[in-house]
Amino acid sequence: MSSLSGVPRPAGRSWFNPSTWHLRTRLILLSMALLVAISSAIGVVSYASMDVVLTNQLDAQLKLASRGRPPEGNPSGRPDPLDARGQSVGTLNARVVGGQVSREAGYLSSDATRIALTNRDVATLQALPHDGVPVDRELSNGDYRLMATETPYGDVVITGLPLAMKQSTEASLVLTMVLVSLGGLLLIGLAGTALIRRTMRPLEQLSDVATKVSKLPLDAGEVALAVRVPPSAAHPTTEVGSVGHALNLMLDNVSSALEARQRSEMKVRQFVADASHELRTPLTAIRGYTELMRMTETLTDDGRKSLGRVQSQSERMTALVEDLLLLARLDEGKDTETADVDLTQLVVETISDEKVMAPDHTWQLQLPDEPVVVRGDTTQLHQVLANLLSNARKHTPAGTKVTAGVMRSADGSVVVTVTDDGPGIPAEFQGSIFSRFTRADAARSGQGGSGSEGSSGLGLSIVESIVMAHGGTVELVSRPGRTEFAVRLPAGGTAQA
Repeated sequence: MSSLSGVPRPAGRSWFNPSTWHLRTRLILLSMALLVAISSAIGVVSYASMDVVLTNQLDAQLKLASRGRPPEGNPSGRPDPLDARGQSVGTLNARVVGGQVSREAGYLSSDATRIALTNRDVATLQALPHDGVPVDRELSNGDYRLMATETPYGDVVITGLPLAMKQSTEASLVLTMVLVSLGGLLLIGLAGTALIRRTMRPLEQLSDVATKVSKLPLDAGEVALAVRVPPSAAHPTTEVGSVGHALNLMLDNVSSALEARQRSEMKVRQFVADASHELRTPLTAIRGYTELMRMTETLTDDGRKSLGRVQSQSERMTALVEDLLLLARLDEGKDTETADVDLTQLVVETISDEKVMAPDHTWQLQLPDEPVVVRGDTTQLHQVLANLLSNARKHTPAGTKVTAGVMRSADGSVVVTVTDDGPGIPAEFQGSIFSRFTRADAARSGQGGSGSEGSSGLGLSIVESIVMAHGGTVELVSRPGRTEFAVRLPAGGTAQA
């Protein structure tokens, strides 16, 4: 099992959670937000400056228009704004005498005539302060800049200029700035995306390398850790390059450690294989001489008991050596001899053998109506069944019901189960149940079981190795009163090298 299996998977990307966005997305949005802020600030300052300039120009024109000059033939010499010369179209002129607006007041039209004021205009003009300070008011002819000045003769002269030109200029300025800002945002978005993608490419290369390494099976076997960060993303003089360079150094170190581990494993495996092979000859000799002494020598009762003990231990040692040799061959990945194997028949034969060895157990079968055939090594698959059934026999008390079943699942794979209603396997022991030389506690150690056979702790390791060599898996589910081993062989059951 991978050491990364306990690491929680990261949450998916959500547009409502900025922390899940790509870094390049955040950089692009941030740059665009800064451009919007800068454009807005420039627009506000430009608009305010333009408004001040245009207002000052309008006020200067307003003061000039309000002066007027005495018309020819005016004997009093009093300036009359209603008769002022050179005023532009739309200029408002009025005189307030005794609180009443003169009838001649009005807007100057294009044909030099005056457009009369409405009652609302008259009320607005009468309410103006007489301090000569320009103010903005809304009149029937549009928005106007008005100025009311009290003359030395006691009347009030009111002059107004339309704000339409000023407002039109400011609207054009706003439209221009909005269009330019939108064009700038579009340009920054496109150019920024291309530049940021190019800039972030080394980080993507680092991520790709780390992802590939995370998917490599580093827990066992020979590992070719050849993936590295390319030199373009591993230059130590840049920030991203220094990370890539450090990652390459780490991968070099990990690769060296994996090679050392592989060499050590190979040495141990070769030693076990060689030692097991060499032990077969003396063990065979010990058993042979033991049998010879039984037949040719006269021994006391204690001598015969001791000789029987030597023989039983030599047989147990021989079985252990054979198991070690089998594990060594499986570890080396040697090809298995495959053929069509009838699992239903194999289960029937194996459980029949166990019935003879443990008649004090209850043995049951759960088989389909049709034979279940897979591709595999008959001898090795028989050993899988024999080890699982003998495990149930050795580690459960008399009277335990053991059930062996075969079924074909919906995906075509074959499942072989061995279930017993014994005391179960302790939870803290289940994680290492398939490790080599691992033995259960007294609850399933054979003490109190049907026989006095010991356990080498290799049986379930052999089961797992054979099943994996056939491309399958083996799982354990155990609790007090029910323990089940489930062997799943793939559809077709082709053995793997």
